[in-house]
Amino acid sequence: MRASETGLPEHEARRLLQLVTGLDAAGVALLDGLERDQEVRFEQLVERRLSGEPLQYLEGTVQFGPVELKVDRRVLIPRPETEILWERAVEALREADEQTVIVDLGTGSGALALALKHSFPAARVYATDIDPDALTLARENTESAGVTVLAGDLFDALPSGIRGDIDLLVSNPPYVADEADLPAEVREHEPPTALLAGPQGDEVLVRIAEQAYHWVKPGGWVFLEIAETQARRALALFAEFECAIHRDLTGRPRVLAGHR
Repeated sequence: MRASETGLPEHEARRLLQLVTGLDAAGVALLDGLERDQEVRFEQLVERRLSGEPLQYLEGTVQFGPVELKVDRRVLIPRPETEILWERAVEALREADEQTVIVDLGTGSGALALALKHSFPAARVYATDIDPDALTLARENTESAGVTVLAGDLFDALPSGIRGDIDLLVSNPPYVADEADLPAEVREHEPPTALLAGPQGDEVLVRIAEQAYHWVKPGGWVFLEIAETQARRALALFAEFECAIHRDLTGRPRVLAGHR
């Protein structure tokens, strides 16, 4: 089966060819044919992709800012919108030493925690999640980087000793309303617990807002990814902070930045 015969966009078919052959893009462009076992695997992957399974899950990895992560159905696929959160947080914090405390609530794959540890290697970085499967993958992604991954519900997972001492709090929480009309590729393949947050999609946002001011130190920052419809709500919830809203690549309000 040639890339042009799969029914997939050609760039996707070529990425799957890279996956089954181990070749880079240039090597795939010069590829004359596949061995039988490669052909079978390629056809299986094409069928899974045509059924709606995300390409990132098929490849098993995704690039997020400066780091590469393992991803599968246990976790939400990191998006470019979340990279904007990471970029803005790095700009705000600027520098860190061994006394700097960074927390990623609801870490999922560990993307934000790992990228922030890469940017600030001296900092103490904590990542929390309530889902056991996500925690397993987050630990695989961050174990060699020195990120502390903790099991528990939001702030409940954190050591009490860092209460009021967090320099940077980040989160990409669930923010989709329960009855939202999601694309089939998302609805049928990505974990609903990482997406859905009550009838209005703001249940987790509210819970973070209730405690954030008491955990972030004076002069510290909070950065949260939000739904494009939640900017006004988020600003009201985090009124104790000096807040701004940052837009994503499509111009939609996407990231709340709060300074204590």
